Amino acid sequence: MKWIGVDTGAHTGLAVWDGRQFVAVETMPIHKALLRVKEMYDNRGSEAVAVVFEDARQRKWFPKVTAAKDRARLQGAGSVKRDATIWETALRDWGIPFVMKAPKDNITKMNPDYFAKLTGWTGRTSEHSRDAAMLVFGRTAKTIFDL
Repeated sequence: MKWIGVDTGAHTGLAVWDGRQFVAVETMPIHKALLRVKEMYDNRGSEAVAVVFEDARQRKWFPKVTAAKDRARLQGAGSVKRDATIWETALRDWGIPFVMKAPKDNITKMNPDYFAKLTGWTGRTSEHSRDAAMLVFGRTAKTIFDL
């Protein structure tokens, strides 16, 4: 089974876990990430493929900040919530199995050195691609229903 992790946003993190190791850990614009996922699904052959993406709409806590930072945070929050809706709609329309994870259910903001030591991935990463990778790292379920 191939698991695709997606950290939604303008700089979309995308990671592909094959059940033993990462085969891709990247960052790209949302439109390219959507096309890449659809292409992987369409070309899967007999291999099962599922997507796990971070659903910012499930975030229930927000840190206290200044009014100016709060306006910027709200604008950014609205953007990633919209992106989560886009992912959900596209995956559902394409018939691609998916799981939406709340931000609190993922390990995020991991530094590159610790990420490499933990996962074995030594290629270049960004904060977004590492966050996407942690959504699927270590998954061994044979189907999405085994989650």
